[in-house]
Amino acid sequence: MAQDPELDIDTSSELDAITVFSSSNHDAEMEATAIQTMLQSNGVDAVIVGPSVLPSLEFQVQVPRAEAQEAALLITEARAAGPEAAAEAEAESEM
Repeated sequence: MAQDPELDIDTSSELDAITVFSSSNHDAEMEATAIQTMLQSNGVDAVIVGPSVLPSLEFQVQVPRAEAQEAALLITEARAAGPEAAAEAEAESEM
């Protein structure tokens, strides 16, 4: 199938999805959602991959390859800051 020359499609590997979080714990879906939300609020595109009907399988948060390093740093910083920092940041965003 020939590609339409008018479409501007980026075929570089920079958009390949990279897993930055993975878990099959009982709270994996909730943690994946929290990580996705935190990344998106910091300008990193992120998607959750996982089966919501089979909770024993793994949930993942994936980001474009070009944003993987920034995403990993943001996750590390958020975990180091703890839940108190997340609650404080949420309260500030509601003002």
